[in-house]
Amino acid sequence: MSNRLDAEALDQLFVKARTYRVWQRREVADATLKELVDLMEMGPTASNSLPARLIFVKSKEAKERLTPHLSEGNREKTMAAPVCAIIGYDLKFYEHLPKGMQPLDGFAGKADRIQDATLRNGSLQGAYLMMAARALGLDAGPMSGFDNAGVDREFFAEADIRSNFLCNIGYGDGSGMRARGPRFAFGDIAQIV
Repeated sequence: MSNRLDAEALDQLFVKARTYRVWQRREVADATLKELVDLMEMGPTASNSLPARLIFVKSKEAKERLTPHLSEGNREKTMAAPVCAIIGYDLKFYEHLPKGMQPLDGFAGKADRIQDATLRNGSLQGAYLMMAARALGLDAGPMSGFDNAGVDREFFAEADIRSNFLCNIGYGDGSGMRARGPRFAFGDIAQIV
C-alpha cells in the first residue's frame, strides 16, 4: 500500500473532480451503488463504529417525497440526478455494529457524546462515499440546503437515524459547471510544527 497514485488517478479523485449540478441522463445501476457502499465502509471510523446510514433515492416517486424538503435551488438538480443519497447517522450506532462486534460501552444515555461521535464519523463516511463514487467513475454533488426534520420524518420516521447531508450521484454534465473557486495557500490554513 505504499505506491503513490499516478496523476490521472489524483485528477479523477481530487484535482479535476468537481461538484456537479447538471447530470447526464444515464442510470446508475443498483450493483454500482452496492459497490459504492462496500468501498465506503472500508474507510476508517472510530472503533469501527460505521454510524452512517444511507438511502439512495432513485425512483420518481421517492424523489417526489424528497422534493418538498429541498431548498428551491436544490430541487431541479436533484430531480434530474440519477440518484440522491441521503447520508444519515444512527443515534444507536453503538448497539448496531457489524456482525461479530460487541456493543460499544460508554454511549448509552450520553446524548452529547453520541451526537459528537455520529456526526463526526458519519460525515467521514459521507466523504468516503463521494471519493468512492469518483473512484468508480461517477460524479457527486453534495449539498445541505434541505429541511433535515422533514427528511427525517419522511425517510427515517421509524428509526433513530438523522439526516446529515445529501449528495446527488451520477454521471455529471460539464455544461452547467461554474469556474472552480479559489483555494488557500498552504501557509494560510496549515503549519508544520
